[in-house]
Amino acid sequence: MRIPTLMLCAALLSCEQPRSAPAKDENPPQTNAMEHRYPEVMDPEKVGTYPALAKAGGGYVWDEVLEYRVWCYPENGASDELEGDDYFYSFATYSEAKRFADATKGAESPLALVLQREYIDESKPGEYRHIMEERVTEWPVEFLKRPRRTPTTIPDFLAPDAPANRLEILRGTASP
Repeated sequence: MRIPTLMLCAALLSCEQPRSAPAKDENPPQTNAMEHRYPEVMDPEKVGTYPALAKAGGGYVWDEVLEYRVWCYPENGASDELEGDDYFYSFATYSEAKRFADATKGAESPLALVLQREYIDESKPGEYRHIMEERVTEWPVEFLKRPRRTPTTIPDFLAPDAPANRLEILRGTASP
């Protein structure tokens, strides 16, 4: 299992080289079944190498999870690693990120860094566009309950005969 990496982000515009996170507990507490519902990352060897800057939310669909992140805020009690600036640790699994967040003062709940190979843009409420370009965005992990994008997800969503509850279907809260 890969040791989480610490990314220090000065003003969120650039990052230094990754640093090792605190040593992992050799006997970590057991995780509950709810923590196992989140997908594995696309490439564990790349965890900790992605840029700090990412889009925030949006897009409605996801293709891959790149890493799980725990942001730490010195103003909320996190250790001051970079003269008061915020920073994050990267993890290969949600359960590692969750344990770290729970045990770290000033840490937020884990986020997922996701790759969207295509996504849905909603620049105005109810107006949707199919964007066919890749982007990387941070999502609340709860968004990963949504089904992974398939080749028909977006065309079905945008189809003139799409059901009235198409948004709920996309969010995974209703059946097609």
